[in-house]
Amino acid sequence: MTHTSPHAAHDHGAHSVHQHGQQQDADDLAEILDLDAEVLADHIASITAWLPVEAAPRHIVDLGSGTGAGTFALLKRFPDAEVTAVDTSTSHHHRLLEKAKSEGLAGRVHTVLADLDTAWPDLGTPDLVWASASMHHMADPDRTLRQVHDTLAPGGLFAVVELAGFPRFLPEDAPEDRPGLEERCHAALDRHHAEHMPHRGADSGPMLTAAGFTVEGERTITVNLGPPHTEAVGRYALGGLRRMRGSVAEALTVEDLTALDQLLDTDGPRSILRRDDLTVRTERTVWAARRT
Repeated sequence: MTHTSPHAAHDHGAHSVHQHGQQQDADDLAEILDLDAEVLADHIASITAWLPVEAAPRHIVDLGSGTGAGTFALLKRFPDAEVTAVDTSTSHHHRLLEKAKSEGLAGRVHTVLADLDTAWPDLGTPDLVWASASMHHMADPDRTLRQVHDTLAPGGLFAVVELAGFPRFLPEDAPEDRPGLEERCHAALDRHHAEHMPHRGADSGPMLTAAGFTVEGERTITVNLGPPHTEAVGRYALGGLRRMRGSVAEALTVEDLTALDQLLDTDGPRSILRRDDLTVRTERTVWAARRT
């Protein structure tokens, strides 16, 4: 789920600037989520194809749906299903619904605006619940897992997908003057997440069992795409490193930060968009757990 923490503003001007900053941040995240769905579409499809469903689900809930990567993959995999997309962001929902409309799927998508840390909404009795990269954002994941268990229809399936961090894009010897820069950024980001998201990277298996589920499968999908790469991969790398900068800037040396800013300068000669050696490297682990 996407949680924002508004800061108090003491005058209208400051409030407007802050609101604009929040909106820009939301727009940037939405674009990354859309690019993630586009670049990794085949890998998301392979996860939905692997799910050990006993019968094609008719009602699916997508928890922390973002702009709909999972929602649309599930609609494609299960053509008779309807999906309820749950998220805290109205802008994500707007983007998701616009996409559904353009693809002729509006009648099969419903949205619920909710922060699952505060109140559990009425989601009916779904046959399948999907949660991709959302469980580690929960303040109390164990409580959320119990809620999912009690919401699912008996025999229903819960699919939990977690990412092994944000993808890597650059070769290890890049950039030329600061080789290993991306790895150092990831190390700083891992430290940041350890402080702010302690549940990130946790093994969901024991937690699912403790919540009453029977874990029926676990699978890790390794992603390694390109080169050559599509234009979308360049934009995906640019957006990802831009967001990463906000969390790691203070932890980087002056030299590393300068090199990172050169990669992010889309008009500069060292822009990441000018590189022809980008790859997309990451892992996603999925757990399939049944309410027995």
